[in-house]
Amino acid sequence: MGLFDFFQSDIAIDLGTANTLIISKDKVVVDEPSIIAIDKNTNKVLAIGREAMQMHEKTHENIKTIRPLKDGVIADFHAAEHMIRGMIKMMDRGKKSFLPASHRMIICIPSGITEVEKRAVRDSAEHAGAKEVYMIHEPIAAAIGIGIDIDQPVGSMVVDIGGGTTEIAVIALSGIVCDQSIRVAGDSFNKDILDYMRRQHNLLIGERTAEKVKIEVGSALTELDDDAPEDFEIRGRDLMTGIPKVIKISYSEIAFAIDKSVSKIEEAVLKALEISPPELSADIYDNGIYLTGGGAMLRGLDKRLAMKTKLPIHIAEDPLRAVVRGTGAALKNINQYKAVLMT
Repeated sequence: MGLFDFFQSDIAIDLGTANTLIISKDKVVVDEPSIIAIDKNTNKVLAIGREAMQMHEKTHENIKTIRPLKDGVIADFHAAEHMIRGMIKMMDRGKKSFLPASHRMIICIPSGITEVEKRAVRDSAEHAGAKEVYMIHEPIAAAIGIGIDIDQPVGSMVVDIGGGTTEIAVIALSGIVCDQSIRVAGDSFNKDILDYMRRQHNLLIGERTAEKVKIEVGSALTELDDDAPEDFEIRGRDLMTGIPKVIKISYSEIAFAIDKSVSKIEEAVLKALEISPPELSADIYDNGIYLTGGGAMLRGLDKRLAMKTKLPIHIAEDPLRAVVRGTGAALKNINQYKAVLMT
């Protein structure tokens, strides 16, 4: 058994639209953007993760950057497989091994995923060298990651705002009682910022700049009482003259730009509250709503949801890693969490 263990490793993967995280032996060993750069002529993988992100939107015709996941599910099967394999290699970097290690993997999937999309995840993992593949729904993984005891007959509401999807679920007795999965999340905010800059300022910017703007001055409220960010300089191309230019933008403008998408998330939260059984509603009233995922870090979002739902809102500590931490915990105690794992 000891020798077999030497060649087998357990890994938990949060395969996200924007970022992919891998946990092995209780440590986050890979935290990279979900992107891959490929040479069009030879189909060879040139870069994965951060390195590929630096090339994104700056490539010539022989290099193509691909984001294999769209709206939380695999859109490009071939690229996803190469990306997973490359990220597992990053994890094994510096380790010398005579035989390829076999991996037991747990991968997070959105709760609104179809059977075909599930199969794509499983096949990609198997092609990347997994011997056993388990899957777990993202809201359940997030709940485990922030320390909620999901076995209890107590309702907990988790809102996980990722890159491609927002997952809202009411969890009790190790299962999802009711859920809402909408394809409005971090990427939608980026697109809103991009469109707003084009419409209001005649400025053409790229995806990476929009992401940066969202992180630096993104806000869900047009007026923030505390820690309001400084105005931010954006560089792009003037649509009228075609010359590069710089403009300054405030958080209030960004709040106005992404307002529609934030409203859609609010509506989905209200819909999930509406369809949850009354006894669980009573629990949610006591415990409040937990926010996880990168979108939870948007300034003022907790206040805005609190005003809309009249419930206490808790932001998880290190919301970006809540899902992968929960997946890691499920991997460690596979027998305890058998009920929530899909094979």
